[in-house]
Amino acid sequence: MSDIERVDVAIVGAGTAGLAALREVRKRTENFVLINAGHYGTTCARVGCMPSKALIAAANAFHARTKLDEFGIRGADALAADIPAIVHRVRVLRDHFVSGVLKATENLGPRNIAAHARLVGPNRLIVDDWIVEARQIVLAPGSSPIVPEPWRAFGDRIITSDTLFEQQDLPRRIGVVGLGVLGVEIAQALARLGIEVHGFDGGDRIAGISDEKIAQVAKDLLGQEFAIHLEAQVELAQADGGIEMRWDGGSVVVDKVIAAVGRRPNLKGLGLETLGVPLDEKGMPDVDPYTMRIGDTSVLLAGDANGQRPLLHEGADDGHIAGLNATSENPIRLSRRTPLSIVFSDPQIVAVGQRASDLESATTLVGEVNFAAQGRARTMLENHGLLRVYAAREDGRLLAAEMVAPAAEHMGHLLALAIGRKLTVHDLLRMPFYHPTLEEGLRTALRMVARELPPCSISDLAGCGPMGAEALE
Repeated sequence: MSDIERVDVAIVGAGTAGLAALREVRKRTENFVLINAGHYGTTCARVGCMPSKALIAAANAFHARTKLDEFGIRGADALAADIPAIVHRVRVLRDHFVSGVLKATENLGPRNIAAHARLVGPNRLIVDDWIVEARQIVLAPGSSPIVPEPWRAFGDRIITSDTLFEQQDLPRRIGVVGLGVLGVEIAQALARLGIEVHGFDGGDRIAGISDEKIAQVAKDLLGQEFAIHLEAQVELAQADGGIEMRWDGGSVVVDKVIAAVGRRPNLKGLGLETLGVPLDEKGMPDVDPYTMRIGDTSVLLAGDANGQRPLLHEGADDGHIAGLNATSENPIRLSRRTPLSIVFSDPQIVAVGQRASDLESATTLVGEVNFAAQGRARTMLENHGLLRVYAAREDGRLLAAEMVAPAAEHMGHLLALAIGRKLTVHDLLRMPFYHPTLEEGLRTALRMVARELPPCSISDLAGCGPMGAEALE
């Protein structure tokens, strides 16, 4: 092992974080290598965000038939879901998105190395049978779906997010274990395509919701479409014609089980123990979220692998920050974005800002709106869900919001902007709310908070009150 390659920066991993780091590194040096052991094309494009949304879009399109009769449109019973055709379209779109991502690495030539890399110190990597020495190293190895060891005996009857979109067809009965973001999205989509779905989670809430009222509404609404079992520890057993899922209180036989219990950072075999820094019980070092640096070493850890914010936009930010710091003499500490998470269920589930459960009730005001009686929502047959906003009692500054509501992704972005700009409830109420829009529901929640604040000036339009008629709100 005598061959040594010396570079300014070595990037390990060609996912979202790795590619974002690459973009920044290439602005400042051409003396780098990108080392990637797994699939190219990013988790998002291959097995995550994009193919899952293609499946959800098909499921929602088919589910729309259940509302047609109320709109006065007849003949919906003649529609059928062609599952093989649906999953084929998902793969076609997936391949298109992946091909676009691959262009980011196609012109790197010998600087793009398809191999496994392992640290043997803060500035040295072993890559196959040679050594890479780098002034700075960016680790972005990503994560992998967790499959409990006893479940592996069921072979291809256990599906993960990495294998779901490779299925040529889907069986009649499916169990989903883990009702986080991915589990909820997939469970509802499959149920809307006519598959019998049973969902399980060991916690008492779905989709990571922290507000108790929002969590209950979400469970009630989604529970109308597929079976939801919370605080359930599931055991799997062989059964005639399928897999028996057993839990305290019952059992059910399904054809396949989707393991959606989380993703594990790809840290095994990475050599973090050679850095001389403390590692926790999961082998994770302490990573500065504002620089991505591990302690005072020359190694940075970005993306899913650092376990901090496993979302695409956050992973891209991680890579951006890591790339900047890998090519800068002095530390660059970047402020992070307002926290925002979206579950693409129907209705959508959104959390923005601080977690509601972390706010002090004595210093926080809460406003809410139930979309059951919201005018625009009723016209669309989307009149369900609840939105809650949280503001500082002292000055009315917006702190957070959680919702399970129609088109919540758009209100979530609006509120993220407001929180990031430190706007108050009155600031938001001064903005125009066009009629009729779903955002008028947000205005109702803001007005509830405003009633607990000192009144604004009589010449301030933030004080314009409700009309008291559903058609006008």
